[in-house]
Amino acid sequence: MKMSDVAKLANVSPATVSRVLCHPELVSKETKQKVMDVINEVNYKPHAVARQFRTKATKIILVVVPDITSAFFSEVLRGIEHVAVSSGYQVILGDTENNIEREAEYINLLYQKQADGMILLTARLDKYKLEALSEQYPLVLACEYIDGLNVPTVSIDNISSARKATEHLIQLGHTRIAHITGPINIVLSRDRLRGYKQAMISHDLEIDSAYIQEGDQTFESGYNQMLKLLALELPPTAIFVFNDDMAMGVTKAVKDCHLKVPEDIAVVGFDYIKMSSIHEPSLTTVAQPKYEMGKQAMELLLKQISGEPLHKKKIVMKDELIIGESCGSKINVIKSLERI
Repeated sequence: MKMSDVAKLANVSPATVSRVLCHPELVSKETKQKVMDVINEVNYKPHAVARQFRTKATKIILVVVPDITSAFFSEVLRGIEHVAVSSGYQVILGDTENNIEREAEYINLLYQKQADGMILLTARLDKYKLEALSEQYPLVLACEYIDGLNVPTVSIDNISSARKATEHLIQLGHTRIAHITGPINIVLSRDRLRGYKQAMISHDLEIDSAYIQEGDQTFESGYNQMLKLLALELPPTAIFVFNDDMAMGVTKAVKDCHLKVPEDIAVVGFDYIKMSSIHEPSLTTVAQPKYEMGKQAMELLLKQISGEPLHKKKIVMKDELIIGESCGSKINVIKSLERI
């Protein structure tokens, strides 16, 4: 069934059928109803490729993530999907598996005009390449970002968030506070490390390089890096961890060493994934507004696609420190400090 067949059955021109499908506001109510009755009766489906040739639009959005197995991204993707679908777009997902070459390959799809725009949840490429891309095609960065990059971005302030998490441990009486970073080549890892250091310096606490270990964002690396910290002659009494996955690995390592969280080691994570509240003990962690970040990113992209001016390119969303059971009360922590 072709558009011309629908036009004959509805006794209108093919151009009218096209307007009903693409710009119904330009067609009278009676004509639109007549055409839609025929479309529904014969179950006509517009040919996607042919429509792309006519409109020069794919109605497809490409979303690139660094690691699809990470629980963090599921809510971000849901926010993107809900806005996209309600606006008539389909979302195609690309998983780079933290491989910068894969990220470049997905970006080539935009150059090949196989999508109308792209949301990058990873930003490992050279900033000048991304700026050149954004000058030609709609592009939004979400969650990750690049300093000084003039591209629409949705994120939180990772430096202040990490500072807040570390200061929570300091306020509980801790002075020997460790930090397990994410991969240090990622801006989020560097910014959260910076926030940790700022908190320590502002409270005149020593920053011991042995207390800073680099992880790879996985449960296993949190476990392994915590074993290294516990093997130190003077182990930390508290630890701020790059993400919740690694923080849960940390609590497992503590238990396997016959210690307790929070009685012996206080733990703070980051991201507030679903498992962090189910985990025992429940994690104290920094919550990012993941769903809203996805929605805002998609809305920014749609404005670019439609040619609307962007009054604000950098959207910094609010985070929240969620107090769980993994840090304990101040009294219990101080007693623990006296025992270690």
